[in-house]
Amino acid sequence: MGFDFSGKVAIVTGAGGGLGRSHALALAARGARVVVNDPGTSVSGAPDDAGPAAQVVAEIERLGGEALVDRCDVTDAEGVRNMVATAVETWGRVDILINNAGILRDRTFAKMDLADFRRVVDVHLWGAVHCTKAVWPHMVAQGYGRVLMTSSASGIYGNFGQSNYGAAKSALVGLTNVLAIEGERKGIRVNALAPTAATRMTDGLLDEEAVARLGPETISPGAVFLVSEQAPNGVILGAGAGVFAVSRMQEGRPVFLPEEERTAETIAARWDEISDLSVAHTLSSAFDQTKLYVELADRASAVVQP
Repeated sequence: MGFDFSGKVAIVTGAGGGLGRSHALALAARGARVVVNDPGTSVSGAPDDAGPAAQVVAEIERLGGEALVDRCDVTDAEGVRNMVATAVETWGRVDILINNAGILRDRTFAKMDLADFRRVVDVHLWGAVHCTKAVWPHMVAQGYGRVLMTSSASGIYGNFGQSNYGAAKSALVGLTNVLAIEGERKGIRVNALAPTAATRMTDGLLDEEAVARLGPETISPGAVFLVSEQAPNGVILGAGAGVFAVSRMQEGRPVFLPEEERTAETIAARWDEISDLSVAHTLSSAFDQTKLYVELADRASAVVQP
């Protein structure tokens, strides 16, 4: 059976074009009522056009769906609270939040103005924080919620000239990991999408053949799954050109060094063993790592006791 979002209310930020528009249309096509958020700015975040969000709402309505325009800037916490309040007043609930709003101000770190660094982090990270904080109490009260962060391979693996963007996108992975833990018992699942798409943000960076393969519509099925009732929790899903793959943080087999060998030189000498990921494992939380390390140290100490 296909996913049915009838009765569900979704907020999609940055939904006036590109990925956000594609996500909003995909959810509406499956019955969701959608708040289409977009302030109508350019890729760099400058004032641009008030029309994109309204055009997406019109598309949804032509297809028989329900949608609302919201033009708040996600860096404006009060504006975000008002957006969520409007959704709740209109439709009674908020079930889904897709944090998709973003801008680019690429430059090498040496040449980057710190104001541009801060602005990118504000939009991507703080925008997601504002929106998630605003919907969280509603999701807790109803015992159900789906939150999707939009990360990036730039945040997971790095990319030249994107220190601001990569830092923000990496921070969203950390936010996803923590909120997935905190929300699980409350019926809230939090995941991250790491898309590779041809949008306004990649204009001039890709050849025509790549652009043809990397349309936003090749990614939105992943977003739909990650905000569905059957969504996993705490997952990073890479998506692009119809290809989907899970990324995860892993740790190699821990190597205990007794106190007399606990030096930088020993670490260097045993680096091949310490950096060996052929027996990698995953951890469910930072505290699980702490417990594991203490247990290994205790075991090693017990072995050397007379």
